[in-house]
Amino acid sequence: MSALKRLHICPQSPEVEGQFSSVLASQSWQQTALLHESINEQDVKVALAKKRLDIKDFAALISPAAEPYLMQMLAKSEQLTQQRFGNTVSLFAPLYLSNTCANECTYCGFSMSNAIKRLTLNEGQLAKEIAAIKGKGFDSILLVTGETNKVSMPYFERMIPLIKPHFSQLSMEVQPLEAEEYKTLQGIGLDAVLVYQETYRRQTYLEHHLRGNKSDFNYRLDAPDRIGQAGIHKIGLGVLLGLEDWRTDSIMMAKHLRHLQKRYWRSRFSVAFPRIRPCEGGIVPKSVISDRQLVQLIAAWRLFDADLEMSLSTRESAEFRNHAVRMGFTTMSAESKTQPGGYAEDAQQALEQFEISDERPVGEIANMIRQQGREVIWKDWDPSLSHTHS
Repeated sequence: MSALKRLHICPQSPEVEGQFSSVLASQSWQQTALLHESINEQDVKVALAKKRLDIKDFAALISPAAEPYLMQMLAKSEQLTQQRFGNTVSLFAPLYLSNTCANECTYCGFSMSNAIKRLTLNEGQLAKEIAAIKGKGFDSILLVTGETNKVSMPYFERMIPLIKPHFSQLSMEVQPLEAEEYKTLQGIGLDAVLVYQETYRRQTYLEHHLRGNKSDFNYRLDAPDRIGQAGIHKIGLGVLLGLEDWRTDSIMMAKHLRHLQKRYWRSRFSVAFPRIRPCEGGIVPKSVISDRQLVQLIAAWRLFDADLEMSLSTRESAEFRNHAVRMGFTTMSAESKTQPGGYAEDAQQALEQFEISDERPVGEIANMIRQQGREVIWKDWDPSLSHTHS
């Protein structure tokens, strides 16, 4: 039996009425691709002249026809970012709690078939990580784990109360959960949840998610709906740039964002721009996005939505991140360790999820941001200012 045929027997959750899986079912990948393939110069000019952009305008700005207008897009992007967010950039650190995973994903170092040392932090190891991260000045962290039943709600309910007193902003990027579970975690300190779809093309998704719960395309696709239903303060989206045609995937994500904004308008939203990076058992990107094209995509997102928070990780090079400060980003990670126990001096053995590119100390990154006329923000928001969901 071929690998692809074996993939198609993975159980898929049913489409849920009103959630994005039912919306995507009516969206043709080929028709969506035509949105950027059919763009001409006039379409780009129309999009640049608008104050409120629709999906077609976004497609125009990420199309090849918009490449000659990149400097104009960047200037407008910086202006919109300063109007909405001021001259600030927030810094955060990812805290990897576990690299244990029951999924088989072709692009991830945590994939279950990789013969690596696995580690799930216990309370003592967690305390060392917290002390090391706080010692660097961070007040905002992103909790990350592999996806496994062994690191699920009971573990989160035990660990989050130990973490939250030390940080004003607590985000999470873990396996998709149920709405009630998100609500429970919010009650003990969770502020934001990031769930990256990786790619919105179902066939390609199944080719890269071979085993485990993550092979359920619809369940992951509808996770942001469940996060919104739980009333989480911020919802983060992203695609893994390189798995599929980056333009079509980005348009699909723009549709997803608009769907969520209409339904869960009390929440804030963020997007990230991860490109495939080297890792254990990694793959060659199907669709390579150049630095210049990534800059174009970033500017297009800011023009598409001036209120959107945009985040850039240490996957990118120091040189790229130096310039990115003025591209419209509101949040950046710094001095990241992508393996559990990575910040503590005595816990360096577990494999990292992917190789980072910008390895500079956080102090150096903070100085770089200040030198570009930006203010470094360590505290993302105050819980006393958050809204109450009905």
